[in-house]
Amino acid sequence: MPKGTLPGGLEQRLLKIVATGSACVSGPPGLDFGMNYRSLLVIACGLTVAAPSAFAARIRVDRGSDLQGVLNYAKNGDTLMLGAKTFEAKPVQFIDPLCGNCGDAKTDVKASYGFLIKGKSLTVIGSDHTTTRLVTNAGYGLFIDGCPDLEIQNLTVTGGKRDLDGNATDAAIVVRNSRVRIHQVDCRDNTHRQDSVIVGIGGIFGREGADLCITDCRIVNNGWDGVALYRGAIAVVTDCLIKDGRGAGIGVTWDGSCTCYRNEITGYWKGIGAFGTSWVIARNNLVHDNLGWGMVATGQSFMDITNNVVYHNGNCGVAPWSTEARGRIINNIITENGWRDQWVCPCVGVWNYGDWAKWRFSNNIVWNNKAGQYEGIWDQTDINGNLNKDPMFIGAGNYELQTGSPAIHAGDSATYNIDGTISHIGLTGGPQAKK
Repeated sequence: MPKGTLPGGLEQRLLKIVATGSACVSGPPGLDFGMNYRSLLVIACGLTVAAPSAFAARIRVDRGSDLQGVLNYAKNGDTLMLGAKTFEAKPVQFIDPLCGNCGDAKTDVKASYGFLIKGKSLTVIGSDHTTTRLVTNAGYGLFIDGCPDLEIQNLTVTGGKRDLDGNATDAAIVVRNSRVRIHQVDCRDNTHRQDSVIVGIGGIFGREGADLCITDCRIVNNGWDGVALYRGAIAVVTDCLIKDGRGAGIGVTWDGSCTCYRNEITGYWKGIGAFGTSWVIARNNLVHDNLGWGMVATGQSFMDITNNVVYHNGNCGVAPWSTEARGRIINNIITENGWRDQWVCPCVGVWNYGDWAKWRFSNNIVWNNKAGQYEGIWDQTDINGNLNKDPMFIGAGNYELQTGSPAIHAGDSATYNIDGTISHIGLTGGPQAKK
């Protein structure tokens, strides 16, 4: 085929071709970055050129330091295989035209990003979540904007630098107007702070139009919320360790929506919080050793709190905290809360500071909380299946149930275990329990 006749600019894409039978290995001219290229393109004997969408490539990045250059070059459908090394970003200052948490969304915010993926569908896979490290040096560490279908796996995002503008929603990963799957990613040690700014750097933040699936991640030792959702963001968060930060382990605000199950959340001011007009389904989570609330619902939010263990939080275990918040609280074990002096709520299991008529409360074990089991509501023991008994955990740090536990098959009659029996109360009960 004569030069200049390839469709869609594919001539540049097919330079540097090595024929291997009927397959081709291709890469861009003058951009080595220590990469080996293997396209998924198969060309027939007559060298027929497929449509542009067929030119997805697997790009291996083992050497070099300009990861942003590779991200810029990559095309829709490409897979980037990152080697066991540290990639360090050169931060870029920019004006974010939208504010995640301001009263007026159209408020300019001075921010910075480290790595940017914009307007494309990619898969980015590290060699291992401990050895492939992205050091971002910025507020929005990895900023994902306008990406229809993106997947990130097996790497660490770390080393963020807090922006001076307190309205900047700084986090290791910030997502806007994108559908993103994040699997086995560590967001950790983003602890830099500014003396003039209260907020720090969080773990994974969903902004306007974000659609997130976050699975088996470790969000550890950061300076603000673990996972936060703002205007219009939705997320499924499962099987994650969310540990040691400030703010909320999972905080859902404005009109965000979150389904979170089988997560461990510890070391925050609040474990799981529903704010604004958000909608939160929280099931089979272990929420323990947070400083204030274990789980809290406020504003006009809806919260479904089911089959969680809410254990040894600093003040209260569970708190409806608004007359307009509503939801249900069923099949939970709420115990040993109130280990520190009262700060944000009484040191009890359940504190009602809202309209109790808007909540269904049944089949919970509320036991051995420091200042009592309930405040702001009458004692629920022996009403609607609620108990005040030792749940009989197997042992310290193991929240499975001993044989003979009063929680076994004592859950809501309309909720079933995986084997079809009536749900246990606590982590091991219900359809979302670990298999």
